[in-house]
Amino acid sequence: MDQHPRPATLLDSLGEEIIRIITPVSICMFSVVILVSILNTNDALSPSSISTIATIAYTETTSDSEWDKFKGALLNSLVFVTVVTLVTFLLVLLFYFRCTQFLKYYMGFSAFLVLGFMGGEIGLMLIQVFHIAIDVFSYVLLLFNFTIVGVLAVFMSKVPIFVTQSYMVVIGVLTAYWFTMLPEWTTWVLLVAMSLYDLAAVLLPGGPLRLLVELAMSRDEDIPALVYEARPVMDPRVNTVIQRRVWRDSGVNRESHTGPQVDSPSIGSSQNERNVENVETGQVHELSAPLIQQVRSRGLEGENENVVLEGIGLGSTGAIKLGLGDFIFYSVLVGRAAMYDFMTVYACYLAIVAGLGITLILLALYQKALPALPVSVLLGVLFYVLTRVFLEEFIVQCSSNLLMF
Repeated sequence: MDQHPRPATLLDSLGEEIIRIITPVSICMFSVVILVSILNTNDALSPSSISTIATIAYTETTSDSEWDKFKGALLNSLVFVTVVTLVTFLLVLLFYFRCTQFLKYYMGFSAFLVLGFMGGEIGLMLIQVFHIAIDVFSYVLLLFNFTIVGVLAVFMSKVPIFVTQSYMVVIGVLTAYWFTMLPEWTTWVLLVAMSLYDLAAVLLPGGPLRLLVELAMSRDEDIPALVYEARPVMDPRVNTVIQRRVWRDSGVNRESHTGPQVDSPSIGSSQNERNVENVETGQVHELSAPLIQQVRSRGLEGENENVVLEGIGLGSTGAIKLGLGDFIFYSVLVGRAAMYDFMTVYACYLAIVAGLGITLILLALYQKALPALPVSVLLGVLFYVLTRVFLEEFIVQCSSNLLMF
């Protein structure tokens, strides 16, 4: 066994940290692309037939000019962002007056609506497409159980983390699919507008999301919100140190502890003891992941960090947390690209993943809550335009001239 292990660097474990957040995002985007490919072949489900708050100011028609569609999309996006801003400030106000229980009920009701109504409608579409034989009572019973379990999984801490993460992805998929039903111009302008809103809301001093995070940090409370949490893999030696410190601080004798013994004899136990001693003497940063080094060191001193409502940040446990809104708008982007062709989907997906990786690297460097939409969405929109305007034309010309590359 190596007596002098090499300290972990940023490049050693950054890949694992990125994979832990990119995997659920990729699953969400892939699921939306599949739903769009299956369900949007039905003419009855045309985007113009869907009326939401994002189309309340302007309804796009095929007879409108491109300029009229663009102006209408700008107006729709302005109304949507204004409503989102007002609602977020209202959430800040409720959180300031400690209406936490009401906020939890509100989030639970929102999850119930998404799973029960949006999920139920999409389920009916799939039943019609695949001609699944099921009676009404069985479907309602299955949908009811699916919805109730989902609401409990999102807001009950005793539920296994895998179940909570799975339902978070499902909620993102269902919401994102309904957003793909918006008119094309409204969808693209709304994506850009929400990215700019996310940037301002998280980074500006008076931004509503920043106010919410700072208020939560000052009170050392969790924000009741739909947030996906990617738990880091802790080194067993770090867990040992944490348990020792808890026992030491609480005055509990380790030898009299009735639970599993941490220091049970085993092969290489002397080396483990030396590793644990090194950790206890200040080398915790060599064992933990790079994205959570500074947060963990501050946490051991008694401070606490909370996560953003929308955006990407770090929890007090070192977990990377990503707002569910980011899942939704990433998936909306690739879902809209899937309505064109799959080559555009690949380009947009790679752009989003690259943008998310850049955001995670910035998170590792600055150790503060960052907006997750701007880099990924702007890269995705750019690659969508470049693929449709240049890459597609290039490939078509090469294929028509029997040129392979």
